[in-house]
Amino acid sequence: MNSVIFLNGFRFILLILAQVLIFNTLNFMGFINPLVYVIFFYWYPIKANRAIFILVSFILGLTIDIFSDTLALHTVASLTVAYTRPLLMRFCFGVNYEFQNFSFKNTTPIQRLTFLGLLVFVHQVVFFSLEILSISHFVLILKKVFATGIVTLVLCALFSSLFSPRSE
Repeated sequence: MNSVIFLNGFRFILLILAQVLIFNTLNFMGFINPLVYVIFFYWYPIKANRAIFILVSFILGLTIDIFSDTLALHTVASLTVAYTRPLLMRFCFGVNYEFQNFSFKNTTPIQRLTFLGLLVFVHQVVFFSLEILSISHFVLILKKVFATGIVTLVLCALFSSLFSPRSE
C-alpha cells in the first residue's frame, strides 16, 4: 500500500515538474503545447477511492494552473477527466473493469490506447473550449484540440510504454 502511494506521489510531482519546466516552454508551430500531465489520470490506480482521486485531480490541475497562470483552466479540465474516467473505462473495457481483479495487463493495447486517447480528447476539448470561450471560433477550437491532442497522445503513449512495467 505504501509503495502505491509513494509511486503515485512520485508520478504526481514528476509530471508537474515536467509539465511546468519542460512542456509549458515548448510551442510547436506557434500553438501546439503538449499537456502530458494527462497521463496521470491513466496511471492512477483503478480501484482507488474515487473521492481521493477527484481531490488529487483538483490539486494537480490547480498546481499546473498556478505555475502556468491559466486561471483554473487546467483545474476544470482535470476535474472533468477525473469525473468522466469511470464512464470512459466502461466504454473502452466494458463491464470487465468493475471486477475486483481487473488489470490493464488483461486488456489489449488497442483498448489501452483508446482509453488514453479518450482521456486526452476530453481534457483537450474542455481546456480549449474554456480557453477560447467563443462558439464563433469553433474551427480554431477543433484545430487546437486535434493538433495538441495528437502530440499529447503520442507523448503520453511513449511515456506509458517507457515507464510501465513489462508485464503490461
